[in-house]
Amino acid sequence: MASSPLSSTTHAPRLGLPDLGCGVGFRLPPYSHIFDQRPAIDFFEIISENFMVEGGLPLHNLDRLLALYPVVQHGVSLGIGAVTPLDFDYLKKLKALTRRTNTPWVTDHLCWTRADGADLHDLLPLPYTEEAVHHVADRIRIVQDYLELPFGIENASSYLTYKDSVLSEWAFLSAIVEEADCGILLDVNNVYVSA
Repeated sequence: MASSPLSSTTHAPRLGLPDLGCGVGFRLPPYSHIFDQRPAIDFFEIISENFMVEGGLPLHNLDRLLALYPVVQHGVSLGIGAVTPLDFDYLKKLKALTRRTNTPWVTDHLCWTRADGADLHDLLPLPYTEEAVHHVADRIRIVQDYLELPFGIENASSYLTYKDSVLSEWAFLSAIVEEADCGILLDVNNVYVSA
């Protein structure tokens, strides 16, 4: 992997993880500007599920990106808060992608996305309870052990609430992070939506 245009900037590691600097999402094509112009960006974030495929143009573009920049992976489909069992077929594909990208960590939304075997195509928030804290923390530890990488949770938009919630959103997030020994990817827009 080539160094990024800003790789001469010194970033001190914190929390045992590298400080990669300032990154942006690698989202919609055309990607020619990135490949041809090499903008001064330290790293790119990819949506893991967009590249959990067998060959083709997505992986071709990912490999081109990896030759130029470091990449971190962010997911939208793990459903770390679901009550259904973890999907180890999904995790196997995710782990293979982490090996390809050499990502220093993986993040996903603190939410649930499936019920009764159906994908709900939404990132649904959890009730802010001690029971949910323990449930999610257990699942995060399993995922971190399986991936052999640090894992972080992104605060999801909380556009609905549960009567059973007894914790504030921030107390809930903090309790999970403390119990699971994981990180937080703070989405400022989601903080605004939840306010």
